[in-house]
Amino acid sequence: MNAYSFFKYFHSGFRYIVIILLLLAIFNALVGWLGKKPYTQGNRKLNLFAMISAHTQFLLGIILYFLSPFVRFGGGVMKDAEARYWTVEHIAMMLFAIVLITIGHSKSKKIILPEGKHRIIAIFYSLAILLIVVAIIQSKRSFFGISH
Repeated sequence: MNAYSFFKYFHSGFRYIVIILLLLAIFNALVGWLGKKPYTQGNRKLNLFAMISAHTQFLLGIILYFLSPFVRFGGGVMKDAEARYWTVEHIAMMLFAIVLITIGHSKSKKIILPEGKHRIIAIFYSLAILLIVVAIIQSKRSFFGISH
């Protein structure tokens, strides 16, 4: 197994951890926001772990970006839909998702009222996961399973 294959499988499989943690964080945030629940250490840790997992996934993706045969630099990339997707669109969407998660987490730390903390996490993490799912679907690869 070469470095590209290793990182492709690792990146492809690790997305499930990211998605599960984000969905749990969103669910907890919605319950906390709508139910006017306190913001607990458990909420804070789950939100932090969701953010850390997303950042880790992004770092794995950056490594993969420079190893991938689908990423090309030079003429004709923008005319080739597959090369454009992997070289420009996928990384741009994922970077934007990471920015949303990071901003949401940062803003939630500055808010005092628990409902506000939950609301910010619910909104920003939901926007991020929506973007992540759209990016995965646009890749024209299976959402479930490990990409080959």
